[in-house]
Amino acid sequence: MVKLTDNYKINQATFKAAGIMVPKYFQEEITKNSINSPRWVHFGGGNLFRCFHAKIAQDLLNQNLMDSGVIVAETYDEEVIEKIYQGYGNRMLSVTMSEDGSLDKELIASVADAIYVDQDGLKKLIAVFKNPSLQFITMSITEKGYTVKDIQGQLTDQAQHDIEAGPNGGLKSNMGIIAKLLYERYLAGEYPIAMVSTDNFSENGKRFRNNVMEIVNGWLSRGSVSRDFEAYLNDDNKVTFPWSMIDRITPNPAQVVAERLQSDSFEDTKILHTKKHTNIAPFGNTEEVHYLVIEDSFPNGRPALDKAGVILTDRATVNDADQMKVTACLNPLHTALAIFGNLLGYQAIWAEMQDQDLKNLVMNLGYGENLPVVIDPKIINPKEFIDELLNKRLPNKNIPDTPQRIASDTSQKLPIRYGVTISHYISDSAKDVTKLEFIPLIIAGWCRYLLAVDDEGKIFTPSPDPLLAEMQAYVADIKLGEETDVHAKLVDVLSNTTIFGFNLYEIGLGEKVEAYFRAMITGPGAVRQVLQKTNADKGYKF
Repeated sequence: MVKLTDNYKINQATFKAAGIMVPKYFQEEITKNSINSPRWVHFGGGNLFRCFHAKIAQDLLNQNLMDSGVIVAETYDEEVIEKIYQGYGNRMLSVTMSEDGSLDKELIASVADAIYVDQDGLKKLIAVFKNPSLQFITMSITEKGYTVKDIQGQLTDQAQHDIEAGPNGGLKSNMGIIAKLLYERYLAGEYPIAMVSTDNFSENGKRFRNNVMEIVNGWLSRGSVSRDFEAYLNDDNKVTFPWSMIDRITPNPAQVVAERLQSDSFEDTKILHTKKHTNIAPFGNTEEVHYLVIEDSFPNGRPALDKAGVILTDRATVNDADQMKVTACLNPLHTALAIFGNLLGYQAIWAEMQDQDLKNLVMNLGYGENLPVVIDPKIINPKEFIDELLNKRLPNKNIPDTPQRIASDTSQKLPIRYGVTISHYISDSAKDVTKLEFIPLIIAGWCRYLLAVDDEGKIFTPSPDPLLAEMQAYVADIKLGEETDVHAKLVDVLSNTTIFGFNLYEIGLGEKVEAYFRAMITGPGAVRQVLQKTNADKGYKF
C-alpha cells in the first residue's frame, strides 16, 4: 500500500505500481521558496481548489515555470487545515474521473503551507502580504463568503463589527480580513497585487472589490484609515480585482472512489465529515472537462498561467464567457436539476439525465430560453458547450455528484442563474419576457422544494441555505392536496428583488410562477405531471 506522505522521489516505483503520477519537483524546495518569496495565496481550501488550482500550480512547477507553491488560507473550517492539509503533509491525491470509467491519479504537492485564519494564522498571513514578492491571490470561498449585507440590504453583524472594530480589531468577516491584509500591504510599501476571485458567480471581481470597499469605506467614515489607502486600492497599477470564469464539476469525495483507490493499493482514503459539515478527504474526485478564464490584469506580474491551461484575456471576453456559463449554459441547468432532482427523489445527477422529463427540462431551458440571449465569447462556442454538458459531462456515471450538493445555497444563486437571462429579455425590444415558461417553472419548483416534501409526499431534508428557514416560513402550513391562497403565501417571496433580481410581478412573471406552483401542490405526482405537460405544451423544437 502507498500513502500520501511516502517519499515520492525514493518510492517512485511504488507510486507507479498504484497508477499514481508524482511531482517532478521537490516539495521541500518549493516550500522553502514560498516562505522566502511567496507569490500565490489561495483562500478556501476545499475540493475545487485541491482538484483545480493546486493542479494548475503543480503543472507550472513541473514545467519549471514557477519555483514556489501555493499558500492556502482557510477562514471557515479549522479541521480542514489540521486534519487534511497538515495531517497529510500538505499533499493530496487528485482523481480525474473519465467517461470510460478509468481514474487518472496524481499526487499533488504544490501547497507550500496551509493556514487557518485565527489570530495566529492572521499574523502569518500579514507577514506574507507584507512581502513585495507576493503577486496574486485567488479565492474559492463560494458566493456567500463575500457577503457583507443581508437580504434587506443591511450590513451583516459580522461586517458591522469589522467596520466598528477597524483594521486592528478582531475581524470576523472574509471581506474584513481581506481589507485588513491589503491595508498591511499598503503600509508595508504600497506593493502591487492582483486579487482574483475564482468563485462561481458573474462579475465576481466587481463584487469582490465592492464588498472589500464596503468595509474600507466604513473605516474611512470612522477615521480608521487614510484616504491614501483608498487611493491605493483604486489604483489599477497597484491593486486589481480581475474577473474570472471557472468551470469544473468537483463533487464531494465519494466512498465509491475511496473503495476503488483502496483496491489500487492507495491507503489514505478516509473521508472527513467535519463538525462544520465540510466533506473532504486526502483525495479529491473531479471531471476531465475544465475551464478557467481570467482577466489578464496582474500589476505585480504572474507565472505563465496559460501554460497550465488558463485562458488569459480581457475583461469583456471574461464577462461574456462567464455570462455564457454561469447565467445560461451550465449553472442554471445544474440548479434546475438540483431542485427537481430533490423533488423526484434522485441521489445522482447522472441518473437524472436518464430521466427524459428532466433532460427535456434542461434542454428547453438551455437551448430554448437561455441560448438566444447569450453573447458568444468566441473563446468557447456556447452551443457546443451545452452539447458537451448534456451529452458528456452531466451523464458521466463516473462523476458521483448529487442534486443535494448542487441545491446548497440556492437562494444566493437565483438572481445570477435566472435573473440575468430575465434582464436580457427585458432589455431586448425584440423579446417578450412574459413568454418565458421554463424559468418561471424552475422558480416555482424552488418554492415547491421549500415544502421539504417530495413528489411522493415523503419528507426530505433540504440542503443548507442561509435563507432556508426564512423562506420556508412563508410556505410552512401548505399541505399537498389542500386548498390554499397561493398568492398570499408567495407574494413576499416573488416580489423580493434581492432573491430574483426583480419583482417578478412587475415584469409579468409572478402570476405565472404562482400558477406552476399551484399545479405542483395538488397532490403526489403533481410535480412529474407539470414537468411532462410543460415540456409537451411549451417545449421548443430542437
